[in-house]
Amino acid sequence: MTKLYLTLILAAAAIVLLSLATELPVLLLAPVLPLTLAAALLLRHVFRSPAYWARRLSPEEIMRRRTPEARPDTPEELSHRIVERADEIHRTLLESPSEIQVEMCALGYRACVNDMITLTHLINEEMKTAGPIKRLKLHTARRHATDSLSGAREAMPPGALRATRQEHQ
Repeated sequence: MTKLYLTLILAAAAIVLLSLATELPVLLLAPVLPLTLAAALLLRHVFRSPAYWARRLSPEEIMRRRTPEARPDTPEELSHRIVERADEIHRTLLESPSEIQVEMCALGYRACVNDMITLTHLINEEMKTAGPIKRLKLHTARRHATDSLSGAREAMPPGALRATRQEHQ
């Protein structure tokens, strides 16, 4: 992209130098530089627009750029995700949910419980080397996740966490 802008500016400068060498009137050259600048700005706007990149997007490009997340979750991040999901489950169940929504909330709750097990393991590992402030943060993260999961569990209708219809079949 930068090469294109540089080429446009160099072309305009070459035109100006050639016209000075051939002694063309300077008034004819006055619009060359502003027009070159306008063209460069217009091209920059077009090439930076989301519509331009959406047209160039392909499944192969998406797969090429997709990289697995290298760093593991910290206990605080995992706790935050558990709290967000559990609170959303709680809010959904407080409204009058349909049977499908209840089943989806049950699946989400199970995923939160699995993440809670992972969180407990992460916290136990970090506690071995953590200082007093870090220990306090880890305890707080665990308590927030546990409290949110308890709220979601209390909002579950009776029997919602039993085997779903798909597991019966």
